[in-house]
Amino acid sequence: MSLIIKRLAVIGTGLIGGSFALALREAGAVEHIVGIDSDRSNLELALSMGLVDEIAEDACAGVSSAEVVFISVPVRSIAPVLASISAALPPGCIVTDGGSVKAAIVRECDALIPPGCSFVGGHPIAGTEHSGVAAAFPGLFRGKRSVLTPGATSDAQALDTVARLWAAAGAEVCRMEAGHHDRIFAEISHLPHAIAYTLVHAVGTADVEGENVLSYTAGGFRDFTRIASSDPVMWRDISLMNKQALLASIDGFTASLAELRRRIEGDDCDGLTEFFTTAKKFRDGIL
Repeated sequence: MSLIIKRLAVIGTGLIGGSFALALREAGAVEHIVGIDSDRSNLELALSMGLVDEIAEDACAGVSSAEVVFISVPVRSIAPVLASISAALPPGCIVTDGGSVKAAIVRECDALIPPGCSFVGGHPIAGTEHSGVAAAFPGLFRGKRSVLTPGATSDAQALDTVARLWAAAGAEVCRMEAGHHDRIFAEISHLPHAIAYTLVHAVGTADVEGENVLSYTAGGFRDFTRIASSDPVMWRDISLMNKQALLASIDGFTASLAELRRRIEGDDCDGLTEFFTTAKKFRDGIL
């Protein structure tokens, strides 16, 4: 892989930001990486792990000579971070992000990006239930999709550069309108997380004759609810930023659950078989 840019600044050196830095370093796509984080110990760990070449607690100083800035912080903090570094961005700098909500972020960041710079919304479809720089690894994005959601300031050169960086990290790059992205990911990502958290909460607070119900869980429950070990603050912010699309998804799920309940209550053997068979076909189709 040939060099794509000389200098990258990563704001938020956690699982996503750290893995992006590691993947690009492994691919030889970036010459110098600056890590920026409000947590000094996290920055020092990123430096010791070889994720970054230098660290900066002062975000403005860290981005002052960057060709590309990757903001990898909770979604409600992305626009405020851009606002805080806007005046320090060098001419021609490209800013992109890794947030899983896009319409609000693209709208807010397009308004904040200074003239002569570009903002390219992005969402790598990858992650684990773990968080923090210690969980970062270079293969996180390999074979996964990375969605770019262009906005008003996303010129062709900026889009091409960001796409090439994600390709170098091993991702399959596609483009999508930001609002369309949010409606899709409310269904396939935000709703499943909401359901996993809700299920664990319901079972964990269930009163079954004084028993600790969770102590009896086995593989099925643990596999299904793995994502409920994700960062609660991150999912709080995602839920609020994609509120309308997520509420619509919850309504759809509630209707399906009510239909399942109706068939169980009515001893509808054929109806239950059809319900489960249809779901199984959908599930098998994505494997």
